[in-house]
Amino acid sequence: MITLPDELGHLSYVVSGDGPPVVLVHAGVADHRMWDAVVPALAEHHTVVRYDLRGFGESAPPTGPFRETDDLLRLLDHLGHDRVRLVGASWGGRVAAEFALTHPDRVHSLALFAAPWPGYDWSADMVAYDEAETAALDAGDLDTAVRVNLDMWLRGPSRSWDDVPEGLADRLRDPLRTSLVNQPAVGEHSQGPTKRAVSAIAAPTLIGVGGLDVPDFRAIARRYATEIPNATLVEFPDAAHLVALDSPAALTTALLPFLAG
Repeated sequence: MITLPDELGHLSYVVSGDGPPVVLVHAGVADHRMWDAVVPALAEHHTVVRYDLRGFGESAPPTGPFRETDDLLRLLDHLGHDRVRLVGASWGGRVAAEFALTHPDRVHSLALFAAPWPGYDWSADMVAYDEAETAALDAGDLDTAVRVNLDMWLRGPSRSWDDVPEGLADRLRDPLRTSLVNQPAVGEHSQGPTKRAVSAIAAPTLIGVGGLDVPDFRAIARRYATEIPNATLVEFPDAAHLVALDSPAALTTALLPFLAG
């Protein structure tokens, strides 16, 4: 990966392919490698930029206040990309939505897969997950915290581990551990979402969600699709929360014509 140093540490990124630029922003339990199975097809038509959010993967944890949207803007300026197709998964989807709201002139189109909704009234199951993760981290039990997250975000509420594609848990485990170790620093220094309504997003938008995802996120996806003026909703029936891991071929099939538009 390439390192972009700054006063808070550094961001790490990788670039593949050639053509109109596409930026992929990973989920909050992963890093840039979650897109590995999607990149080859995208790179046949696009310059594909993947980076690790600050405190994830190979990007250093923050040492002071920062905004994820400022980091993305700095990376695009560094690479010389004035306008990009922006794709985000889970927390990365919210970062992408925030970027489209704060820098609309820099976004050609937007794709959000299982993005959260700030201030959402989470279900009892989501509250129980959060409490279990918090209890494990407070006890210094990182292994249990990892298992709690794998159960929620990879396996999901609707299938057994026998139904999860082989090897995915092993691929996700190390990025997830890194995110949990750096979670206190990221939580302390991240400056939070904008107050702008998503109805202000003007770019063509693709909203995606797994049919096996947590019900909260399926409801949130419908809300995004309703409130963003130029949005289309697509469901991936065989995927849980991390569509790029569960259904990379279906995700690529949905993305390529959308990005070409």
